[in-house]
Amino acid sequence: MTVRTKNLYPVIMAGGSGTRFWPLSRQLFPKQLLKIGGEQTLIQQTMQRVLGCAPSSQVLISTNAAQAELIRGQLGDWKQDLKDGFVLEPEGRNTAPAIALAALEVVRRDPNGLMLVVPADHVVSGQREFSAAVALASQLADEGYLVTFGIKPIRPETGYGYIKPNGRKLLGTRGTLKGYRVDKFVEKPNATKAAQYLKAGQYYWNSGMFVWRAATILDEIRTHQPALGKVVDRIAQLQASGAPKQTIDEVYRWATSVSIDNGVMELSSKAAVVPVKFRWSDVGSWGSLDEVAEKDKSGNVLVGRVIDLESSRSIVYADRRVVATIGLEDMVVVDTPDATLVCPKSRAQDVKKVVEILKQQKAPEHLEHLTVHRPWGSYTILEEGAGFKVKRVTVNPGGRLSLQLHHKRSEHWVVIAGTARVTRGEEVFDLQVGQSTAIPVETKHRLENPGKETVHIIEVQNGPYLGEDDIVRFKDDYGRTANG
Repeated sequence: MTVRTKNLYPVIMAGGSGTRFWPLSRQLFPKQLLKIGGEQTLIQQTMQRVLGCAPSSQVLISTNAAQAELIRGQLGDWKQDLKDGFVLEPEGRNTAPAIALAALEVVRRDPNGLMLVVPADHVVSGQREFSAAVALASQLADEGYLVTFGIKPIRPETGYGYIKPNGRKLLGTRGTLKGYRVDKFVEKPNATKAAQYLKAGQYYWNSGMFVWRAATILDEIRTHQPALGKVVDRIAQLQASGAPKQTIDEVYRWATSVSIDNGVMELSSKAAVVPVKFRWSDVGSWGSLDEVAEKDKSGNVLVGRVIDLESSRSIVYADRRVVATIGLEDMVVVDTPDATLVCPKSRAQDVKKVVEILKQQKAPEHLEHLTVHRPWGSYTILEEGAGFKVKRVTVNPGGRLSLQLHHKRSEHWVVIAGTARVTRGEEVFDLQVGQSTAIPVETKHRLENPGKETVHIIEVQNGPYLGEDDIVRFKDDYGRTANG
């Protein structure tokens, strides 16, 4: 079912970091890029969902430069329409500044435009019900309300915020119930409070999805977060005058770091809630996979090369290796090539504490996988030691790395699949399977794939320093100036 509102602009919030689904998610490869609850990744599912409400040319992606190209790769089917649809934060400043930046873009396109704000990493079942809820919320947004979707609680959940409606109905023109004014927002409760809310039957989970006029949310930000409002107005002035991106980015960094819930929704007299019928999960931790994944007869979620004997209600994820489990109860086991997690389901929310420790230790395992995805393909570190590093590099059909050089290292490439086109100094030549070439230090070079089959090469690096920041780019198809 497609229920489209002409002036609706979906804004997919896709700037989050990978903490609660570690070690499968990482800071540079967050949960939204994973396949959870379907054959598509979460951001692909989100994109497909909002297309039931608006055309792809009106979709905006709010993210950062580090994730933008990976997202473009995952949303390749809509690449043409999305070419101008990215609103990039120069620095993460929480949801209120990010939403304000997107609202400025919507107002620029349509002063009366409505925004449908949705996280990129939630699971929703029921397209018909979702589209109908958006259409209903759009009517309220046209009347000046800031609308959120309320999910009927099914358990005493302590990981969600709650909404209590004040009971005053917002009626449609024919007497149909649209929604309610919000009496109050409640922060994540303890177990006792959560049980009370469930029993009372008057509370809804706060889904973190919103519909409002872009101009209205900007006005409310000015009212309730005046310091942020001044930053937003200054950015609007700079954008109108054609100021360089660097200048605008510097102003944005002065923005108050505050969430849209705490900073605006909880303070606004215009907040409304629409109760919805679709199934929803924010898939906030490994334990919440129970809500969206298929289970075996013992209630286990088993993914990958898992051999299990007599476990129950457990989640076991095997990335590459065989993982054998025996007699587990209510446990989480996640194995990846460079990190393994084992914990009770009841402690799954504490995974983010592990990530914080890894950050403090400056350990690479919090940042990215051994396999690192790039807009042109990927690379996997196979082995490294003093003075050498061995990688497996893949280049997608039509993809190519930047024209670059390294000051500290030489490289040797061996093609193991596909046809690789190599630029080395002034030379340009193709290498077939089994052929190789050497790239000396301080030599401009480029690797590309002119064919229809993915290129795989083994790259051996030698030198006193092998960091990814030893790179000078001369040309790049993806507009990058940093590492990668």
